[in-house]
This record gives sequence, C-alpha cells and structure tokens, in this order.
Amino acid sequence: MRFPDSYFEVGSSFLEFVRHAAPETLTAALDGRAVDVAAAPTGTTVVALTYGGGLVVAGDRRATVGTQIASREIEKVYPADSHSAIGVAGTAGLAIELVRLFQLELEHYEKIEGNALSLNGKANRLATLVRGSLGLAMRGLAAVPVFGGWDAAAAAPRIFSYDVTGGRYEEREYYAIGSGAVFARGSLKKLWHPGQDASTAVTTAIAALIDASDDDAATAGPDVGRAIWPVVARVDAAGYQRIADSALGQVVADLFAQRRNEVTR
Repeated sequence: MRFPDSYFEVGSSFLEFVRHAAPETLTAALDGRAVDVAAAPTGTTVVALTYGGGLVVAGDRRATVGTQIASREIEKVYPADSHSAIGVAGTAGLAIELVRLFQLELEHYEKIEGNALSLNGKANRLATLVRGSLGLAMRGLAAVPVFGGWDAAAAAPRIFSYDVTGGRYEEREYYAIGSGAVFARGSLKKLWHPGQDASTAVTTAIAALIDASDDDAATAGPDVGRAIWPVVARVDAAGYQRIADSALGQVVADLFAQRRNEVTR
C-alpha cells in the first residue's frame, strides 16, 4: 500500500498536511480564525513530578464557567504517545483539541518518517502547536500544556512547560499549571523528594491537588461521595500507564486518614 502523494508534499506535520489536503475539515480554532465564545468552560489544575524511575502527571476533574461548575468529570491528562503524557489547563474545548492534534502529529510523523520523534522533538512540536493558538490566547481563550515523558536516550524522565507564545522550558523535579498551580507548587516543594518511588509520587501528586483545592475554588479535590478521582498517569521505560480509580480511592482514603491523625495529635 502506498500513501497518496499529498502525504509527502508538506513534510511530516499532520496540521500542515490537513491545511494542504483538506482545509475544510479544520475547526476555527485549529485554522486560526476568530472564535466567538460567550462562556467557555475552563479547566484546572495539573501537576507533574519525577520519581526515581519515571514521572507522574495528575489533573483534577473540575471545569468552571465563571463561578459555576461546568463539569465535575473533565479529563485533563492524556497519553501523547506510548512513552509520554500531556496535561492541559485553560479553555477546556481548545485544550482537548490541542491534545488530539498533538497525538495525531506524533502518530503522523511516525508513519511518514518510519521512526518516532525524540522526546526533545515531541516537546518542540508541541511548542509549535501552542504558538499557533496565540491569537486566541490574546482574546482570552488560552490553553496551556505541561508535557513529560521517558527520554530513552538519557534513560531518564523529563518535564516541559509552555507559555501561550509557544515558549518551551524544561522543568526540574516538578511543575504545575492552572489556577491552582501556585498552591500545588507550594505543596510539591514540601512533599517532593529525590529518590521517591512510583507509589510515593502518586500520593504526592494527589496531595498537591488536594492542597490546591483547599485554596483555589476552580480546583476540585477528590469527590469521595461521587467516587470521582483525579486522573493520574505514570510514565516510565515501560510506557504510559493510567492509575486505576480503585487504587486512587485507597490513596485518597489513606491521605485523609493521615491528615486527620495529624490534626488530632
């Protein structure tokens, strides 16, 4: 089977291929046109942190419109490919669209080139996609990711943050995005330590989200009554793995019990 010639006329970028071959299929957001959104849901908060053999990315489940809760079950953490993860905060619809486009970019590149991008290449490609939405960000419709993965060449996990202009920055140890980021980073500063194992890193990520929810109204903590837990994923040399809700429920129960004991001492 041979790909049509149009696949090879614009290089390995899926977005450029679609703009060339079928521009009518692009949404307004991806094509850079103005979008009239009266009340767009906004999603926060996402944290990322490294541990001895990989990294953990976790996001709360709340989306808001002004002072109202628009969704209690939105997902903000996704696999970018088999060995990397992306978390998003900001205008919810644009953020999810950014994730889907990035996933397609990586898959398309691998099909065309016959090899997967390096982790640096993936981070750079994501920066280009973010930069393409600068016009929307200047209108108040911003979507900003945090990206991390396992770098096979370095045999180590790496985390990258972005600004709305597409600026790409490598972070050491941990990072957080969204309206609760300042509180989550404060929590991570106290709880993160080098050499922690995967289970400890998962607990640290959830604790940071709980701490952020304590001070930021747009961030949700674990919803025990509805059994709605943060989305938590682990990435290591074996690949991307989402942590099961059943396991997260136990982590949350243990965290709350520990904090109650600390209060009563």
